Amino acid sequence: MRTGTSSQRHARSVIVIGAGIGGLSAALPLAHAGCGVTVLDRHGAPGGKMRQVPSAAGGVDAGPTVLTMRSVFDALFENAGTWLEAHVTLHQQDILARHWWPDGGPLDLYADAGLSAAAIGDFAGARARRDFERFSKRARTLFQGFEQPVIQAPDLSLSGLTRHVLRHPRLIPAMAPGRTLAGLLDSSFSDPRLRQLFGRYATYVGGAPYAAPALLALIWEAEARGVWVVEGGMHALAQALARLLSTFGADLRMNAPVARILTDSDGVTGVALENGDILHADHVVFNGDPRALATGVLGPDVAHLAPQTRTTARSLSANVWSFAATRQGPDLAHHNVFFCADPAREFTDLAQGHIPADPTLYLCAEDRGTTRAIPRLERFEIIMNAPPLSLRAPQPEDSATCHTRTFRTLDRFGLTFSPEPETPALTMPSGFDALFPATEGSLYGQSPHGMTAALKRPGAKTQVPGLYLAGGGCHPGAGVPMAAISGRHAAEAILTDRTSTFTSPRTAMPGGMSMGSRTAGPALFRSSGS
Repeated sequence: MRTGTSSQRHARSVIVIGAGIGGLSAALPLAHAGCGVTVLDRHGAPGGKMRQVPSAAGGVDAGPTVLTMRSVFDALFENAGTWLEAHVTLHQQDILARHWWPDGGPLDLYADAGLSAAAIGDFAGARARRDFERFSKRARTLFQGFEQPVIQAPDLSLSGLTRHVLRHPRLIPAMAPGRTLAGLLDSSFSDPRLRQLFGRYATYVGGAPYAAPALLALIWEAEARGVWVVEGGMHALAQALARLLSTFGADLRMNAPVARILTDSDGVTGVALENGDILHADHVVFNGDPRALATGVLGPDVAHLAPQTRTTARSLSANVWSFAATRQGPDLAHHNVFFCADPAREFTDLAQGHIPADPTLYLCAEDRGTTRAIPRLERFEIIMNAPPLSLRAPQPEDSATCHTRTFRTLDRFGLTFSPEPETPALTMPSGFDALFPATEGSLYGQSPHGMTAALKRPGAKTQVPGLYLAGGGCHPGAGVPMAAISGRHAAEAILTDRTSTFTSPRTAMPGGMSMGSRTAGPALFRSSGS
């Protein structure tokens, strides 16, 4: 849709659609670099999936619960001339997570690798400890080997990845090519409980260990490098970024849903809001699921983008309880996992579109892990994996089923809550799809299953000049640190393209789009390894 000529555009202006961590992480360096940045979000507060809902004890997180790969966020703030802990209060966790099984536990894993090894030895014996130490070494090798060429790289290609592996052949056996994560864990751990524990890391990116590639073992290393609790919840990080953006003159507009992304023959020209307002811009960053573009949610001008998202399988969704209650039962850490008896059955249920009959439950005790006294009325978030809407249409009985299977499971571990939460405290896949359009309830974008899944994600740059992507649905993938890195990629691409288009202005070409020359842009970001 043609909405104006180049002379009507605001010089160096950027619109960011979506105030999730990807959008905020793109907006901050752009605002710091002097661009005129407007952030638009359809919700009433920044954060995207880092959202809070009300409870009797105050706001309680209903999304991500802890910070990992902290150096990503240290770099984000440092490159804006400040530092992370000037804006949020962080508490590093000695205990990474506490784990229970129907026949035993708890088993704590620690930030100190030696303590984790000793705990596993005490829990499962000397052989299990040796298994863990070998697996941790493999995960470290994979993380170090792929952090720069995959996670930190703005673009990912099969040829580039192949060249990197051939230059570092030690990565080949560590990757276990052609094997699933579950297959790798079967040969890595003699104790089935440890296979189940480390298989759970596939769910961090919305996958099942029985279908996700063995390469995802590197997720354990990302967590082993440290877990931080953000005081006030993860939502506080989004609020801090929003406040910092305002100091650089960025305009944050909440309750401002975008109806269409607008283009002309030169590329993007701006956006149309649902209220009819037209906002012009040189560049637009879309921080949302790329499937929203491909399915026409953002208008016909961009519906040809990310076509693979229309047919690629979706990642897992979740049933999420966020509530306040008085707890009785076992002592909790901040991160807690209550495992089911049969993980194969759980993931079979999910693959077939069922709510798991015997689910594994993640529980965040939000008021633990800080220096504050634990209140009588605590805030909790409980997550049960769920199939996306592409595999299961909502059923009237789903909320009651979810309630029964969640709290009956925890009761078997001796954990009870008073009062138990009611349906308004529950967000189900249909709720996530309403909050984040075109996701089909999936919380992690495309499925991570298969060896080439990472290569199918869209990158920061699109075929439409001036339009860029950020968020967990594009490269480098799902998770708060990855979404933040994607925002950095989008900002770097804009600053590079801005330099090239200032020296070689775009000119309309009959029947097509002109492309400015690609020149090296400003290196505003240091590498931010974890």
